[in-house]
Amino acid sequence: MALAVELTEAELVAWGETLGRSLAAPAFLTLTGDLGAGKTTLAAAILRGAGVTDPVTSPTYAVVQRYTTTHGCSVHHADLYRLRGPHELAAIGWEELLTSPGLVLVEWPERAGDLLPSGHRAIVIDHIPGDPARRRLSA
Repeated sequence: MALAVELTEAELVAWGETLGRSLAAPAFLTLTGDLGAGKTTLAAAILRGAGVTDPVTSPTYAVVQRYTTTHGCSVHHADLYRLRGPHELAAIGWEELLTSPGLVLVEWPERAGDLLPSGHRAIVIDHIPGDPARRRLSA
């Protein structure tokens, strides 16, 4: 990972929006971090930057949310937290995500095991001990 920075929430959102504007489809990104680290906040910022105008919500219970950008690109936002392992991926349309011509963001990618595509862009968000207002981002 080439980038390692400490960011406030506002800086994290700005970074995500900038990243979203720079993405070209197809793109597959993974967001890893503990509960409350800011994965969904970052995902929403990336999707706003990419051109999603609908409210972006956590797909924890739906597992996969689908959006379309203002320029017609399809977007899938998945949260694998509730899955028990890779054997449950077929039930959420994993093959469709892997072959999507659009943008795919996956939270809790470790639940997919070895079934993540090679060449995906991995982003890690960590809490900073003693500083609840900042996060460490590695990408």
